[in-house]
Amino acid sequence: MVEALLFDLGGIVIEIDFDRVLRRWETISALSFAELKSTFHFDTAYQRHERGEIDGAEYFAYLRNLLKLDGSDDEIAAGWNSVFVAEIPTVLAAISKARKQFPCYAFTNTNPTHLAAWQADYPAIFQSFDKVFISFDLGLRKPERRAFDAIAADIGVAHSDILFFDDTQENIAGANAAGLQTVYFQSPDDIHHALANLNGHRKDGILKGGDLL
Repeated sequence: MVEALLFDLGGIVIEIDFDRVLRRWETISALSFAELKSTFHFDTAYQRHERGEIDGAEYFAYLRNLLKLDGSDDEIAAGWNSVFVAEIPTVLAAISKARKQFPCYAFTNTNPTHLAAWQADYPAIFQSFDKVFISFDLGLRKPERRAFDAIAADIGVAHSDILFFDDTQENIAGANAAGLQTVYFQSPDDIHHALANLNGHRKDGILKGGDLL
């Protein structure tokens, strides 16, 4: 049974390319692109920033020291936001169609700098969902169990009745452990296939999670 759809954003609804960030930062860094790539990690500071535990200025100061960046916060933010490439229109169209039968939500691990860029450059993304859950608002991030618990409670749907789409295996594993049904996204075809199987199967339908994977 599926009562609600929950989508990751980056990598699914919007194309991202982190190499673009490092290329921009290379112009203000003492490190080469290869050195930046080997030094940058989605580490504790990164995760704390996404939970809202540290603000952008503190995180950028950390990056300035770690990556030997000689640039202002605005210059670092410009590189940071270059991760976004474009909306994926076929996915947005599929979600719009699915929304006629299912409530559709998004859950993104992100920070205020990225959120501001999304809202300014890709407003259709936020208009495509009944609600967008944001890690720094929740104080929780994927793949933490409490994050999925909070979303299930907010939308009033049992964990087992939520179908979650994500392109990161770690997040899929976390959602599975929390009891959600999942689809591991590798291409837009994965969404089209899953949503085609869901057609007409809300509440009293017969679809089971295993039929989707």
